[in-house]
Amino acid sequence: MPDEARSSEAPVLAHVRRELPIALDRFDPAAQPTGLVVVDEVNGFATVGAGNLAPPQPNAQVSRMVGETDTLARRFEAAGWPILAFLDTHEPGKPEPPYPPHCERGTGEEDLVPELQWLNGSAAATLVRKDCINGFVGAIDGGRNHVVDWVNRNSLTAVLTVGICTDICVMDFVLTMLSARNHGLMPTLRDIVVFEPACATYDLPRTVAESLGLPETAAHPQDLTHHLGLYFMASRGARLAGSLAG
Repeated sequence: MPDEARSSEAPVLAHVRRELPIALDRFDPAAQPTGLVVVDEVNGFATVGAGNLAPPQPNAQVSRMVGETDTLARRFEAAGWPILAFLDTHEPGKPEPPYPPHCERGTGEEDLVPELQWLNGSAAATLVRKDCINGFVGAIDGGRNHVVDWVNRNSLTAVLTVGICTDICVMDFVLTMLSARNHGLMPTLRDIVVFEPACATYDLPRTVAESLGLPETAAHPQDLTHHLGLYFMASRGARLAGSLAG
């Protein structure tokens, strides 16, 4: 983000953080049967220059997310704990409004970032390609739901969620999981946890959007929208974790 854009948004961010506070606690994935959900850490969202919705230049929040996710996923694999990874995948010519074409099948944008490619060959990992923002909906296959089946098959009591974008795909999945849990679709599931250091969203300040000829409503300042996504997930019952035990 340009320095002038970041400085102009700092008072707003400070106000929002003060008026809409969040609390990050410590979560221990070893204390109960826990599965890891990785949301859309694919090239088209997280590899520099890889597509219309990829970061145009290195981004600290996105880089942190990928590094934290890699470390966490390797911990889960080593312990034999289950992993589910969503891969945003659209058929060519069928963009997901209001966004431009992205993560189309066959472009490479829909594949895991290089740091996470090893998940393709991991026995611990279940990969689910989805064609919409909401991974829970994208996991519907006929009369089945691959997320529900995964949770129930592993008798999970907690799901630890990471990925991109905090306020879009991650939030849609988490909010739907909370309702699905409350509706009794996954009887063992209690805790839906979001690990903040391994979440990220994209950066498009209003000044930058307007300079690109986009409407002002396209504005999406990274730090502010990341915080708002966390706030709304917590307000609906998700647990926010800032660190992990072990």
